Amino acid sequence: MTAQLANDLVSRRGLLLVLSSPSGAGKTTLTRLLRDKEPTLALSISVTTRPRRPSEVDGVHYRFIAVDEFIALRDRGDLLEWAEVHGNFYGSPRREIDQALAGGQDILFDIDYQGAMQVREKAAADVVSVFILPPSIPELKHRLERRAEDSPEVIARRLAAAKVEIDRWRDYDYVLVNDDLNRTFPRLQAILVAERLKRERQTGLPDFVHGLLKDL
Repeated sequence: MTAQLANDLVSRRGLLLVLSSPSGAGKTTLTRLLRDKEPTLALSISVTTRPRRPSEVDGVHYRFIAVDEFIALRDRGDLLEWAEVHGNFYGSPRREIDQALAGGQDILFDIDYQGAMQVREKAAADVVSVFILPPSIPELKHRLERRAEDSPEVIARRLAAAKVEIDRWRDYDYVLVNDDLNRTFPRLQAILVAERLKRERQTGLPDFVHGLLKDL
């Protein structure tokens, strides 16, 4: 039974599924797989001042904007979260997130730990946070080098940052060690199913149960 079918009799509030990891641990791949298997899960497209990589599409992976535009969004309070990472700004526009949650829409966030903590602070009851760990540091370095999209200097900075990022694992609801996508991804799906079925998110339960009792 899919998460969608498990909830189709009872209305519910959506959730914010937050995925974080050090660069190269597999967060982006897991995000893509989750979107493929869960078409009703909307991806929050972050804005960033980072230059676009050759494999990235503007408006699909990120919205690539100028620094002054980002600062204007931040200063107007139009970002649910924002952070400076490796010398670049990243943020999640608020837009209609609250309205989407009220309508039962789940939203996926692919963000670092700084952003994850801001989202939790502003929307704690709606957040489900998952931290992705690499199986080892040599494997993490190998993955960064294998994708051949960053210079050696950038890779070195990402590995240095990984020490700080990995140490934040206790701040998350769930932690997955991504040694094998064939094992990690089903576990991530299971987390999503369970969180969708939490009693407090099923806002239609009181009316549903009332209807059941009336028929007895």
